Amino acid sequence: MYPIGHSPKFTGISAGGKMNTMNTKTERLVGIGILTALIIVLQTFASGFKIANFSPPLSLIPIIVGAILFGEFAGAILGLIFGIVVVLAVISGAEPFSTLMLNFNPIMTVIICLFKGVAAGYLSGLVYRLLSERNNLPALIISSVITPIVNTGIFALGMLTVFYKLISDTAASAKANNTIVFFFTTFIGINFLIEVIFIAVLVPAISNIIYIIKKKNRVGGGD
Repeated sequence: MYPIGHSPKFTGISAGGKMNTMNTKTERLVGIGILTALIIVLQTFASGFKIANFSPPLSLIPIIVGAILFGEFAGAILGLIFGIVVVLAVISGAEPFSTLMLNFNPIMTVIICLFKGVAAGYLSGLVYRLLSERNNLPALIISSVITPIVNTGIFALGMLTVFYKLISDTAASAKANNTIVFFFTTFIGINFLIEVIFIAVLVPAISNIIYIIKKKNRVGGGD
């Protein structure tokens, strides 16, 4: 039995070996395609779903699962899809503050939306690949929580650098005394901590279920 994302590579020259390689590539493409569809659906239609005042980060789950199952480059691709959907939502004016960001600096708005998704997916897969050979469960948990941390961290970094004036003006309009405190309490807040806990609890369980289903297929990791 192999850890998720670490099945043996098929290097044989026999007909059977070539067939196994083809099957593995097909499985990866199909799996990534299904996860891509899930990201689009969840980000488009389920992003407004709330439990009390908390919006579960459902669209991050397919990114994490894909990064764990198929490797860091698959995670980056899925993160890019996530970023594209976010950009389209920003352009459509779905979020009022996102519209302000787009008007303030459209190029950096798009770059941040895309980069945070790509980086989150890539690092999730990379961390899992590096840690899973030692202990699978901690690798699952760490690679899972890294995704929302990187996603939110890059957003926060961009807001406090490129968009600092916009945040400062918004804080002044709200009569806030401290711009940075205003940003973290208004745009990050307790929801981020709940989001990390939600991901840490949910994604390892989902990944283990997929591992059981896929154990005979031995899906390969990124290389």
